[in-house]
Amino acid sequence: MHRATPAELQARLAAERLGRPFLLYRDGEDTQRIVDLDQAPERLTIGRSRTTGVVLEWDAEVSRVHVTLERLGAEWTLVDDGRSRNGTFIAGERVHGRVRLNDGDVIAIGKTNLVFRSPVPNQTLHTAASKSHSRPTVSEAQRRVLIALCRPYGEREFSVPASNRQIAEELVLGLETVKSHMRALFDALELGDIPQHQKRAALAQRAFELGLVTPRDLVVAAHARGTTPPPRPTGTA
Repeated sequence: MHRATPAELQARLAAERLGRPFLLYRDGEDTQRIVDLDQAPERLTIGRSRTTGVVLEWDAEVSRVHVTLERLGAEWTLVDDGRSRNGTFIAGERVHGRVRLNDGDVIAIGKTNLVFRSPVPNQTLHTAASKSHSRPTVSEAQRRVLIALCRPYGEREFSVPASNRQIAEELVLGLETVKSHMRALFDALELGDIPQHQKRAALAQRAFELGLVTPRDLVVAAHARGTTPPPRPTGTA
């Protein structure tokens, strides 16, 4: 499984902060590509032909015009009308006809995976951000919890913040201890007004915005867990 570099993480987080739908995939040279769907036409074709909107010419299992994304109002749908030779799959199931895309859907086309993201717009954080422009003080234990919360961003093309149980297992902490730290972090970053189902993603986003967690922290954390090579030094201390 590919691990994102700090620069790729920065680009992905910047796209998420815009709060606009986008596609995320890797090209034939294993370079991360981000397609801002707000800037795309309402009907976006994907295939091996250079005339398509998203060109996957390196993948021989992709048809010349494989599949189409269409914008319907505020939503995006995927249309596979049977033209493709090898089909299109979402969550392991072959698509027949039209399906609505949801945030985090992984679209498998040939050997290529494209991730559809429709992140929560930045507006959900404006209230919290406006209350305090300074970096809040968090303990070292709380920062370790924050890094564990955000770590999946460095390990998967699409990721959601780690659950409390995952954090507890990684840090060898009791579940109630993690919950206590999370409550303290929600208070410290003034996220009390955020809807409950958005709080974890909002906390991760604010942690990155304020520099409490950096992409390099995620690379180092992954190295400590033995899941990725250590980062190369960028200069002398």
